[in-house]
Amino acid sequence: MKILVCISHVPDTTSKINFSDSDTKFDTNGVQFVINPNDEFGLTRAMWFKEKQGASVTVVNVGGAETESTLRKALAIGADEAIRVNAPATDGFSVAKQIANVVSTGNYDLVIAGRESIDYNGGMVPGMIAGLINANFVNNCIGLEVDGTSAKAIREIDGGKETVSTSLPLVIGGQKGLVEESDLRIPNMRGIMMARKKPLNVAEAIDTNPETASVSFEKPTPKGAVTLVSSDNLDELVNLLHNEAKVI
Repeated sequence: MKILVCISHVPDTTSKINFSDSDTKFDTNGVQFVINPNDEFGLTRAMWFKEKQGASVTVVNVGGAETESTLRKALAIGADEAIRVNAPATDGFSVAKQIANVVSTGNYDLVIAGRESIDYNGGMVPGMIAGLINANFVNNCIGLEVDGTSAKAIREIDGGKETVSTSLPLVIGGQKGLVEESDLRIPNMRGIMMARKKPLNVAEAIDTNPETASVSFEKPTPKGAVTLVSSDNLDELVNLLHNEAKVI
């Protein structure tokens, strides 16, 4: 079985986020980047298939050379090879088309992507990949077993979970629960040294036209923000208590 794991290069959630150029661009200065958490669950499940069933595991990312450190970490965790599609990740549709091209070229049986990335939270790429390559698709996946060309998946639904049977080729949108957090792997020294010898191939991008563009960014209101109201304006105070603080 050939598995392709999609890896997003995302800011660490502990990083301080800022914007530049009048809030139209994300400022990467001083930001630490990591493997997208939902993708890390998927990579760990792919490693289980590698160790138990002899699957081959390739990781793929759409981005510039700055993303290669994240791909190297995935190789250190145990992936066999990596592919970086040399194109900026401009929008979900463009990313999906680039990855769909990689899938078609490499004849992969199973594509494991995160349900969404934690930077833009678009939640669209896995489903688009499945549509573009005409493969079965299971989103919000929290369990996956493969037997030959048949697969059984568990996905979260409103109010519970659902078990479905399907067949390969298959694309899943994985999330927390696909493996336990305790199963996530930290690269050891041996894995890091081996990763340096594993292939990291750079593929030229196919022509795509972005369907969306980010116009501007805005930070959310800090938690615990306090609005000061003059004691002379009791009507405004009552309105804030009733409509914002929900005091009846």
